[in-house]
Amino acid sequence: MTIKQIEVTVGDITNGYVNNEEQGVRGYGGKLDIRPPYQREFIYNEKEQQAVITTVLNGYPLNVMYWVKRGDDAECPYEVMDGQQRTLSLCEYVAGKFSYEFKNFFNQPKDIQRKILDYRLTVYVCEGEPSEKLEWFRTINIAGKPLNEQEINNAVYAGPFVSDAKRHFSKSNCGAYRLAKDLVNGTPIRQDFLKKALEWMADHETRMGKRQTIVGYMADHQHDPNANNLWTYFQNVINWAITNFDPRHFKKIMKGLDWALYYDKFYDKTLDTVVFARQISTLMRDSEIQRQQGIIPYVLTGDERELDLRAFPDDIKLAVWEAQGHRCAICGKEMDYEFMEGDHITPWKEGGRTVKENCQMLCRECNRRKSAK
Repeated sequence: MTIKQIEVTVGDITNGYVNNEEQGVRGYGGKLDIRPPYQREFIYNEKEQQAVITTVLNGYPLNVMYWVKRGDDAECPYEVMDGQQRTLSLCEYVAGKFSYEFKNFFNQPKDIQRKILDYRLTVYVCEGEPSEKLEWFRTINIAGKPLNEQEINNAVYAGPFVSDAKRHFSKSNCGAYRLAKDLVNGTPIRQDFLKKALEWMADHETRMGKRQTIVGYMADHQHDPNANNLWTYFQNVINWAITNFDPRHFKKIMKGLDWALYYDKFYDKTLDTVVFARQISTLMRDSEIQRQQGIIPYVLTGDERELDLRAFPDDIKLAVWEAQGHRCAICGKEMDYEFMEGDHITPWKEGGRTVKENCQMLCRECNRRKSAK
């Protein structure tokens, strides 16, 4: 692998800038691919874009950029490895797509325009094998916003699978976001939706008997012509969740759940959605439940641990322990306070509340035995 340093101007890079679905994102007279398949979407906010222009106008050094040389005979011989966000900020400003101090590029005086276009950028150009390029991409010090784990995975396993997956999961208003914005945390452009889809698929394959991880799945499918299987599974999971639990009423407790886990367990069962809705509404008003996000898992599985039910506070437990003469209410053994536990006489599922009148102090052995019944 060879690396050499070159200098280019903002005018050089912004020459022939295009950004559209048909031609992609190109600059440098059509010779620079600004957004190759492994690159993330544009994520700089207005303040960060403004900072790039401030740096240029003040003549401050802008961090070095890294390009990869594809080959002299390539239609587009260079691609941006690091510096995409800064490059796009410069290109978008010169193209008149945003203003700086209430002036877009074309409203600036000619001397200011020339100052911007003549600003010199330091670029390191890498030429070598694809594996070398991707390893360099993993290890260089990424300037600006650091790449997160999924963005790095996209770079390492770049190919037709990742390119197609990003179409479904990584655009600002992509299909995954439109379908699942009420159920999945995060934003598409930081790869949260793609990461969640891959996580669900990897867990699904593990449940089906093949031990799998996100990285393992991406490696297995790197050269697939598309990501149709991933997209289809994600849609099936989300549509099942929406069909059985209406986000219009329960969005607050639905977002962020492991929907793929429940889909795999219950997709072939007919659920009584009317009964579920009534039960969920009642549970959402129950002050004993400390973890409302556990309500739907509880309704599906019956596991009370999902709810993190309210425990007796120390003042109640101490008072009951004293009233019982320091003895376990079941076996009668005398115990120090730290070896006893508060227990609901009438269980929560039978209407028992976390109040002094419903508390008894049990030794740990008796409490475990009672809980297991």
